[in-house]
Amino acid sequence: MARKSKPQPQTLSFADAFNILTVDDLRPRVSLLKTSEEPKRKAEFVAVIEKHLEGERLKALWERLDDLQQKAVSEAIYSSDGVFDRTKFQAKYGDLPDFGTRTGRWSSSVKPSLLRLFIYSETRYRDTASVVPRELRQRLLTFVPQPAAPALDTVDELPESHALEEVSYSLAEDDEGILVVMGKRAYQMPRKPPKKEVTVHHMPIIRRDMERAASQDLQTVLRLIDRGKATVSDKTFQPSAATVKGIAEVLRDGDFFEDPDIGSVKAFAWPLLVQAGRLAELQGRKLALTRAGRKALSAPPAETLRTVWQRWLKSTLLDEFNRIDEIKGQRGKGKRAMTALAGRRAIIADALEQCPVGSWVSFDTYSRFMQAGSFHFEVTRDPWHLYIVDANYGNLGNQGYHDWPILQDRYLLCLLFEYAATLGLIDVAYIDPNGVRPNFRDLWGADDLDFLSRYDGLLYFRLNPLGAYCLGLTSDYVPSELEARGALTVMPNLQIQSTGEALSPDEMLLLDTYADHESDEVWRLSRDKALSAVESGNQIAELQAFLASRDEQPLPDTVESFISTTERQAKALINKGTALLIECADADVAEQVANHDATKPLCQRAGDCHLVVQADAEEPFRKALHTLGYGMPKV
Repeated sequence: MARKSKPQPQTLSFADAFNILTVDDLRPRVSLLKTSEEPKRKAEFVAVIEKHLEGERLKALWERLDDLQQKAVSEAIYSSDGVFDRTKFQAKYGDLPDFGTRTGRWSSSVKPSLLRLFIYSETRYRDTASVVPRELRQRLLTFVPQPAAPALDTVDELPESHALEEVSYSLAEDDEGILVVMGKRAYQMPRKPPKKEVTVHHMPIIRRDMERAASQDLQTVLRLIDRGKATVSDKTFQPSAATVKGIAEVLRDGDFFEDPDIGSVKAFAWPLLVQAGRLAELQGRKLALTRAGRKALSAPPAETLRTVWQRWLKSTLLDEFNRIDEIKGQRGKGKRAMTALAGRRAIIADALEQCPVGSWVSFDTYSRFMQAGSFHFEVTRDPWHLYIVDANYGNLGNQGYHDWPILQDRYLLCLLFEYAATLGLIDVAYIDPNGVRPNFRDLWGADDLDFLSRYDGLLYFRLNPLGAYCLGLTSDYVPSELEARGALTVMPNLQIQSTGEALSPDEMLLLDTYADHESDEVWRLSRDKALSAVESGNQIAELQAFLASRDEQPLPDTVESFISTTERQAKALINKGTALLIECADADVAEQVANHDATKPLCQRAGDCHLVVQADAEEPFRKALHTLGYGMPKV
């Protein structure tokens, strides 16, 4: 005889739901109805309940539910399958409704609340209410209002600090303890439980406005690459430690963290981002600018940043979850079980589009908003491949070890902090990650970890106008002004002297692109360097704006002339590509070929006996030569 299949949530009927329940389950439910009827058999209990779950009696029962219980019913019946999603509900409302109370501390039975007449269990051996039977769902849809869409609350003003609790335990001073002998060893054990002490540390919140910083960092990194200063692995395409350190030294405001135990963020991301954006490619062990990378030196940074972001969303260069160093097992079979990167990123980008431009959002609020809405994604199809410290004891496949806060939140933190913020889409507010998100403490092997990921300290972020432009929310973008820092004096002899606050490393790198560094605070504009910079794709107008913004006096005429002459003369000759230099038998042949109607459009005379033909026109030129009765041996 074939076994009856378990009813699916969307097809669960009253009969299915009541068949799972016993008389002991039904009796307390009937008592909630406040009826004078006294059923004895199961069929009688079921009949009483069914009678109260229709018409005006059903509406009266609904009105007896408290607000959170009513919301639970509403969320369930308006879902696609009539299922109550606990995780989604708690993320949206911050709490779960009252389904009932345990009858005893160690008991598995539950004294049901009124909500258990609306939402039922779909399995016999799991007393977790999760489904509204289909008949009841249809009745409720006639009068129960549709739930409001999840809201993304914003923060009016960033707090100055974040409170972190440090818990410690100490023995009572008057506790002399008791001597316990085990085998040949004796132990001094306390008589009283240790005293719990909680210390609150108020950590100053660091705020980074990334919109203009990212535009400047992009140009800085491209210049560094153009100088051959970026080394990456030919297998992973990830930057070397020396490259990460070199990039961090020239980024505006440096990297997010200085502590080597936390590690790099922006400086690690930039080499990968420019590769994904096709601005740089590997040549040997070093990155070199592509044609697009050279164009980016003179193009508006916002357009380049938007292109890089869009290409990063589809890139397979790096799975950001790999950056959660403490979670092992992401190689081999574990790698094959990881979900598609493009799918994850697209969902997160869609949720990012819901953030109001210019308003700060708590990361935890954003995460709950994603869970409450339709922004669900998985990091892996099989968490049993992932583990902390030990693949057996610390396996994340265990229940409670791979929930959203452990996997999805850590992936979200990395994508937002290391990539969206680095590209300038969001501004960030954060602290050191130590102890910020202790929700991993119960995982086996995590006792000695200060944090699960270096991104745990991200507290708030803000979608800025550049982010709105990169996400396609706006079609136009007007960059904000970047604050000028160091003061300069630009002299008629082409010398540039730093006269105020010391220049930042990225500012010095800009000057070094066009000028010779003569002493600690003095540069002199170099015609050779300036010509090379413009040849490489740099826009010398950038130098002009940089000098003008840092010198209170107008630029000297000699400097203005230097800049305009360099820009004009650096572009006086244009490389039209590779050409063939062809030697003719004599001047008469050269003359005939250079002036014949068939060959004239394809070549140019170069001296008495030579012709020049563009490389891509070689085959058409050969065919035209044949009409003249001439041939040219192939090399």
